Parts: sequence; C-alpha cells; structure tokens
Amino acid sequence: MQEGQSDTRKGNKSLEQTTFRRLSRLYIIALSAIALSIIISQLLVQSHLQAQLGDSHIVNVAGRQRMLSQKLAKEVLLLSEANYQHPTLSVENLQQTLELWQNAHENLQAGTTNGKAKANSAAIEDMFRQISPYYNNMVESIRGVLNGIGHPEQAAQLQPLLDQLLLNEGPFLRQMDQIVVQYDKEATRKIHQLRRIELLLLFIALTILVAELFFLFRPAAIRMQHTIGNLVKAETEAKTMAREVEELYRAKEQSLNELRALNFAVDQAALFASATTDGKVVYLSKKFRDLLGIGEEETRGALADLMSANEGEQEYLQTLLKSTTSAIWNGEIELATHKGDRLWLEMSIVPVNRSGVKQDLLILCSNITSRKRAQLEIDELKEKQFQEKIQQQKTLSSQVIEAQEEERKRIARDMHDGIGQMLTALRFNLQSINLQHLDEAKDKLTEINDIATGLIRGVRIATFNLTPPELSDYGISPGLQKLASELSKLTGKQILFENRTNFSQRFDSITETNLYRITQEAVNNAIKYAESNYILITLSHSEEILSILVDDDGRGFDPQNPRRKISEDGSGMGISFMRERVNFINGRLFIHSTPNQGTRITINMPLPPKE
Repeated sequence: MQEGQSDTRKGNKSLEQTTFRRLSRLYIIALSAIALSIIISQLLVQSHLQAQLGDSHIVNVAGRQRMLSQKLAKEVLLLSEANYQHPTLSVENLQQTLELWQNAHENLQAGTTNGKAKANSAAIEDMFRQISPYYNNMVESIRGVLNGIGHPEQAAQLQPLLDQLLLNEGPFLRQMDQIVVQYDKEATRKIHQLRRIELLLLFIALTILVAELFFLFRPAAIRMQHTIGNLVKAETEAKTMAREVEELYRAKEQSLNELRALNFAVDQAALFASATTDGKVVYLSKKFRDLLGIGEEETRGALADLMSANEGEQEYLQTLLKSTTSAIWNGEIELATHKGDRLWLEMSIVPVNRSGVKQDLLILCSNITSRKRAQLEIDELKEKQFQEKIQQQKTLSSQVIEAQEEERKRIARDMHDGIGQMLTALRFNLQSINLQHLDEAKDKLTEINDIATGLIRGVRIATFNLTPPELSDYGISPGLQKLASELSKLTGKQILFENRTNFSQRFDSITETNLYRITQEAVNNAIKYAESNYILITLSHSEEILSILVDDDGRGFDPQNPRRKISEDGSGMGISFMRERVNFINGRLFIHSTPNQGTRITINMPLPPKE
C-alpha cells in the first residue's frame, strides 16, 4: 500500500511539474512578446523624438536668423544717422550681431545644430543656394560700413553700401521666411510619420495581446481546468484504491504469517534449530551443527553462544531471540563460527504456539555465504567500474572545459587586438576634435567614420565566429557555405565554397561542430596570418572518407620549422587546436605549405558504414 501511495505521489508530482513547466513556457513566451513590442516601440519613438529636438532647434535658429538680419539693418541705419562721425558702443554691437548672424547662417546651411551634424533636405539646400547672393551682398555692405566708420572723408562713399544693404534685405527676408516655412513643414511631416508609427505599434501590440489571449492564455486555462479535473478524479480513485489495497494487505499479511513457517520448514529444513523463548537450545539439526563446527554433545546451553564465537554477536542474537515472541522475524546476519569461519545466514525466527505446551522458537536458516561473497565481489567490481567511469568523465569534462577556455581566449584576443584597439583610436580621435578648427574637425570626423566602419566589421566578424544556425539546422555543407559567404562579405576577401560531390549527410552535433571549427580555424589563419586574397573551401566524399580542403594563395610557411609552429602572434596555436579536434572525431589532418606559394589544409574523417 505504501508503495502504491508513493507511486501515486510520484505520478502527481510528475504531472504537476509537467503542467507547471508548460504554463511557465507559455507565460514566458507571452511576456517576452509584449516586452519586445514595448522595447521596439520605445526605441522608435525615442529615435524620432531625438530627431524632432534637432528640428525644433533648427526652426528656432532659422527664425532668429530673420530677426538678426533686421537688427543688422537697423543698427546700420542708426550709425548712418550719426553721419559715421562719432561711433559709440553701437559699432561693437553691430560687429557682434554680424558675427552671430554669419555663424547661424553657416550652421544652418551646413545642417549643424547643438554641435551635431544633420543633413538638410534637397529643397532647403536649393533655397540656401538662392539666398546666397543676397546674403553675400549684405555681408559685403555691412563690412564696408564697419571699415568706413570713423573716417569722415569716406562718409559719402558709405551711402551706396547702405543702399545695397537695404536693397538685398527684403529678398533675403522673404527667402528666409520660405526656409523657415520649409523647416516647419519637414518637422510637421516627421511628427505625422511618428504618429503613424505609434499607431502601427499600438495595433501590433493589441494584435499580440489578442493572439496571446486566443492562442496562449485560453488554451492554457482550458488545459489547467482539464488537469485539475483529472487530479481531483485521480485523487478520488486513489483513495478508493488505497482502502481496497489496505484490506487486501491485511488479509495477505495474515496469510503470509501462517504460510511463512511452513514454507521455511519445508524449503529450508536443512538448517534449523528449536529453542525456548529465553534462547536455550532444544534441538539443533546435524547439518547446522556441522556448519557451526560443534558436536552433538556440545548442543547444550544458549543457542547464541553456539552460533557465534564473538561476544557482541552473541549478545545481539540473544536479544533477538528474546524479543521475537509474537511475529516472525526475517533477516540476514553475519557470524564468526568457532571454527574461525565467517558465515552469512539468512535467518527466520518463527514463534510456535502449541496447545498445552509452552511457546517455542523455530529458527530456520539458509547459508548465503557464497552469494554474499559474490555480491561483495560484484559490488567491488561495480565500484571500480564506477570510479573508472567517473575518471573518464572527469577527463572528458576537463578536455571540454579546456577547449571552452581556449575558445574564450581566442575570442578575447580577437576583441582586444581588433575591436579594443579601434575603440581606443576612436576615443583619441573624439578627444582631439576642436570645433574652433572646422577643417581639422571635418578630417577627424572622416577618420572617426572610417574607424567606426572597421569597428562594426570587427564586431560582426567576432560574432560570426560563434556557431551559425545553418550548421545545427542543415548540416556541415550549408554551414560551410554560410561561413564562406559571410567571411567574404566581412573581410572583402574572395572566399569560395564548392561541394563537389553534393554531400548532404548529417552527423551528430559534436562531429559537425568540430568539422566546422577546424575549417573555420583554417580560414581564419589564412585571412589573419597568411595575408591571403583568395581562399577555396572544397567538400568531397567517397563511401568511406569525408574530405574538406582549404586552399589559399597566402604567404605560406615552413611546416618543418619548429620555431614557426607557435609564433609570437599566436597563429601556430590554431594548428594545435585543429589537431586536437581532428583526433576527437577520429580524423586526420594534413598540412602542405611552401613559403610564398600558399597553403593547403586537408581534413579527412571516416564515414560511418551505411545500414
């Protein structure tokens, strides 16, 4: 009954765990979809808002540009009313206004606001080209006025400059109004675009919620209701069965108690003894006496003293005999006989009640010494095999950990040598930018752009070094095809893949991963250290062998030169890793290289026989 209840609890526990895991997966999928939509929405909205801040600043600067042009004309007129004889602080104000007006106009024309470059639209650039003549004439007039101030003999020559300023101010203001209006239109169009994007994202989020309601939460609720119903039903049935099993167990217990004495008396009569409840010997069979090494005349006294020569064992047997008065005792005991032997006995003590006679104890035994010794040997052998298996597992785990650490070191080396150095160069260039020297700043920005492009390429190369999904989904041939195409795009090298025999067989994931890593290491060595421009990956097979060849036109090396095998840049370590992986899949690695004539690396692996 207890075993049945234990199985029921285990079954219920397994069902609960299965249901919980299923619901957990469903809720994780649902929450992940919602979180993803929210994150994407926030990224898009924040991006548009950031762009909108720049647009509002541009509109503000453009509007202020119109005000400054009017202020310039007003200050020039004020100076003209004083006949340019006694200039005051207005000259300094005019110079400051002119400088502020020119800087604002140049920044607007270049699309630079708040120190950030922002490209103008084609329409605005065309408007700035149209307004440039008016702007240049006004600047020329104002500078001519400033140069003539304080020189009475030049007063008559300044009037044409004033007329030229007033003549160009009107067209400049009208054209500037058009530029402000165009900026406002473009900003409004971006706001409408942002509104449409927000509505689209809202629709997508609502669609995800509705889909989760119908395809996740509703089926999960139905499943949970069904599961709970099954659990309640199973609990009711289990209680009913438990009561029935308990009744059967009682009947069985009673029958077994009655039959046990008879079974042992019939089946194991060769070793038996009879004793009183206080442990005194009544009868001891001849075979039992021979086993214990005592004569018939010695069968007097306590049974425990006859069965064992060890005092501790004697006390245990005596206590066991005295305590067995109502139920049968079964068990295994180990004894040290008077002959000096060690025996294992399977013993049963059966209380016997006979009418008119005081209760006796029937001791039935079976010699299981050989079985115990064999069991001990088996246990020792299993322990030895277990220890060997653990040692093998430790060795394998150590190799796996070591391979993982080497892979981490390689990735860290790529990140440090490539991406780390580019990031450092990027930081130094950013720190050296001086906005007061625009030409130098433009050159620095161009250099920063080149460094950022290389940095992106380095990150993509580092991330691609991880296992591509094509390898696990479709096998080694599509995986190598993807490796060649991606590295060709990332590095600019001509990297080709050819499946000469249309190989499409699949292996286990460990074998495919090792083949992919070996080929990847060979291609990476050709790119990084051999300075190759052309790399060919060839896949072919026969009935027994799969072959992968990696040929390059690089500078090559001397495989027999031990000083070249592990160089300072670490390139030689890749060959050691390749050999370890090839040995792991029971393959062979061949390297043929000649200085300045390229390198060929051949990977051969035996194919499993076809069934």
